[in-house]
Amino acid sequence: MGSRFQGVEQGPPIEVFQLNKLFIEDTYQNKINLSVGAYRDENAKPWVLPIVRKMEKQMAADETLLHEYLPVLGLEQFSQASVSMLLGEDSPVIAAGRAFGVQTLSGTGGLRVGAEFLNKHLKYTTFYYSSPTWENHHLVFVNSGFTTPRTYRYWDEKSRGIDFDGLIEDLRNAPENSVILLHACAQNPTGVDPTQEQWEKIADVMEEKKLFPFFDSAYQGFASGDLDKDAWAVRYFVKRGFELVCAQSFAKNFGLYNERVGNLTFVVSDAALIPAMKSQLTWIVRGMYSNPPAHGARLVASVLTNKQLFDEWRDHIKTMSSRVIQMREALRAELIKLGTPGNWDHIVKQIGMFSYTGLTPRQVEHLIQEYHIYLLRSGRISVCGLNQNNVAYMAKAMHDAITKFPAEHDQRAKL
Repeated sequence: MGSRFQGVEQGPPIEVFQLNKLFIEDTYQNKINLSVGAYRDENAKPWVLPIVRKMEKQMAADETLLHEYLPVLGLEQFSQASVSMLLGEDSPVIAAGRAFGVQTLSGTGGLRVGAEFLNKHLKYTTFYYSSPTWENHHLVFVNSGFTTPRTYRYWDEKSRGIDFDGLIEDLRNAPENSVILLHACAQNPTGVDPTQEQWEKIADVMEEKKLFPFFDSAYQGFASGDLDKDAWAVRYFVKRGFELVCAQSFAKNFGLYNERVGNLTFVVSDAALIPAMKSQLTWIVRGMYSNPPAHGARLVASVLTNKQLFDEWRDHIKTMSSRVIQMREALRAELIKLGTPGNWDHIVKQIGMFSYTGLTPRQVEHLIQEYHIYLLRSGRISVCGLNQNNVAYMAKAMHDAITKFPAEHDQRAKL
């Protein structure tokens, strides 16, 4: 008797996890992993933030902590602290009771719950994401019921910056009530963010065209080392009077990757609408994963609500963000030293964990095969994978790939 599962086709591998697997299996001594979006210290090792170790020891010793279910919408103290971190303690919308949060399964869970809510209760069906964007955005929204995925132009290959005119034109042509997915800071994968003036223009067009902002904030504090600076865009939209949602992740800024600590912040124009919204969000979560995990949320809430712990944590964020900035500068300096063709200023102008190097798929292939350096086909690297011991090797490999396989050949091959 044949299996009823016979018709199941082999799905494509997820590139970033596939590369990570190849890296782990590679026995070459000088191999480098620049694929995974996770912080690494100077010795290429994962770093558990000292504040996290400290809190976990306290939690382990606390006999009052139980493993009872959290409410469906999560730990209230955690969500309040997250909303406050995003919008600012002194935010007028918090004072007016027009903002609230829902604990979610990290940023991805926040995107999923938010998208399903907008699709089910506001009947929104069109969403726009940047070209390029984090590869999971499309999948999450389509799986949430959105039927019309579209892109807005973002990366300009020539200038290695933002194609701002293209971006604005695409937003102008978006139908009313389109959900526009925006990276709050440290755009993934390019590492290029709009300037404040550009954000203002984006807000102008979105207001005029009645488009709905959905922010994804995966790197607050991690990007620049400054929590307020990294939340500027979201706060500006709130100040302009937009209703919006924002998915927040604590994977990067607390190093809690596998704890799935996230929050979904809503800002509404009328506080009276919140009870009904919460009741419907409760049913969305109930039907998806019933309720969220407590460990990471308790830890984050304790740190965010205690001034001394909060200051300790902020020091850790500065440590991470400044190491990434140093590695950007080191890579650029090494490439210049080698006389590598091209301008490498974009590497230091970009921000956050990732750099869109401008390497072509053929050059990337060369790096993987000849140098055991693992990175995405798009040329995106996780700058955290670089350190003083391997940055010169990385620059040498890039130099070799760029001189052996100039980008022009790739362009011609495409034509």
